[in-house]
Amino acid sequence: MAKLLFEELGGRYERQGDYLIPCLSVPAEEEQPIGIWGQRHMNYLKQYHKVTYTNLLTNGRLNAYLVDVDRHRNALKGS
Repeated sequence: MAKLLFEELGGRYERQGDYLIPCLSVPAEEEQPIGIWGQRHMNYLKQYHKVTYTNLLTNGRLNAYLVDVDRHRNALKGS
């Protein structure tokens, strides 16, 4: 049986019944507490910018991005 492109690129499948399901995982990222402004921005991204939210999530950069948004907002608020 010929290898599928996903397998040639290093991916693997898991058989579940009659189906082959790709084994996918999101890269691990350092967990940092997200403040209120980061949480609000996350909800905004989910609702109005789904592609950006999904890209950040699947690249493992969502948490760091939201923490940065929160820090930036708090810095503006404090000045």
